[in-house]
Amino acid sequence: MIRINENYLKLKASYLFSDIAKRIAAYQEANPDSPIIKLGIGDVTEPLPAACREAFHAAIDEQGTPEGFHGYGPEQGYPFLREAIAQGDFKSIGADIDASEIFVSDGAKCDSGNIQEIFGSDIKIAVPDPVYPVYVDTNVMAGRTGAMVDGRYEGFVYLESTPENGYVPSIPGEKVDLIYLCFPNNPTGATATRDQLKAWVDYAKECGAIILYDAAYVAFLRDPELPRSIFEIEGAREVAIEFRSFSKNAGFTGTRCAYTVIPKELNAQDASGQEHSVHALWNRRHCTKFNGVSYPVQKAAAAVYTEQGQAEIKALTDFYLENAKIVRAAMEELGYSCVGGDNAPYIWIQTGQPSWDFFDLLLNKAGVVCTPGAGFGTCGEGHIRISAFNSRAKIEEAMSRIKKALG
Repeated sequence: MIRINENYLKLKASYLFSDIAKRIAAYQEANPDSPIIKLGIGDVTEPLPAACREAFHAAIDEQGTPEGFHGYGPEQGYPFLREAIAQGDFKSIGADIDASEIFVSDGAKCDSGNIQEIFGSDIKIAVPDPVYPVYVDTNVMAGRTGAMVDGRYEGFVYLESTPENGYVPSIPGEKVDLIYLCFPNNPTGATATRDQLKAWVDYAKECGAIILYDAAYVAFLRDPELPRSIFEIEGAREVAIEFRSFSKNAGFTGTRCAYTVIPKELNAQDASGQEHSVHALWNRRHCTKFNGVSYPVQKAAAAVYTEQGQAEIKALTDFYLENAKIVRAAMEELGYSCVGGDNAPYIWIQTGQPSWDFFDLLLNKAGVVCTPGAGFGTCGEGHIRISAFNSRAKIEEAMSRIKKALG
């Protein structure tokens, strides 16, 4: 009989959000007449911006004509979108990124999970704790870790994010090869300053490491002093890859469009010490395993960079940030310490008790679903994450219920 990839057997028995779904199902079965409010996962709830819808419709109409029909497009993305991204997200803030360094895809989750394929199996990897589970699980699947012991995989270097360091991990005291960073952070909502990112860039250059920088939530930054891209930092082009998404800024969670930036200066070595272009390696992988995002979706994404699109996504992210402000204010009023919610759509709440216990408390007493911090790693214990992605009415109702249950 054919053998499986046994690295999959190292994974936790069930995925975090599967565990949550099971508990919700059990609650609903026991309380069929009690509606719940879900503030757990990071899925958006508001409609696509009008500029994106209009561009989407126009592109579909084009597809219905012989002269406007588009079949297979370039795997890396159509030039009109790559050029709009380069100008709108990077050159406009002084970051030197060329359109040819941008790879359009169907999701930042996919890219941040798939990028590890082009690196060696024996590299040392640093991951934040708490962490977005995809960073960890894809490397476990690839065989870069040992077994899980006391909630952590052998072989990883864990970068602890705690109340003591403001949930921004410190540089490790040992050499690593691949570093996962996410700012604004999922799950904590914490942000990093220019000085903090510069320290990471300098460390990566010293170690010959590469930083995988997840900036999926950058559209929620409101503090003008915070960097919008790691490529604003001197030297980052030699050591960093950045992931971006249209999911949270323009509501593309169901439409699917994102992109990854790999500068052409970025190199890695083979076993003999010879350097190779990471840009070229990813291009080869991308062309082999991906057939490109559809033309109508890319036209919809390009509309984000129009004057109308920029105004609409600003209004959309402002809406979710106002939700976050309501959540954070309510939890702080109840006496809980919180971060996030000001430059991110997530509020990370220190509960003072086991996170699954607090999850069950909110579910059973208030009918509100959060995400238990322990699901994101050892340092997540004693915390929960509440998402601002929902309607204003449901956010306000959820906070009213929580105040009644906990007050």
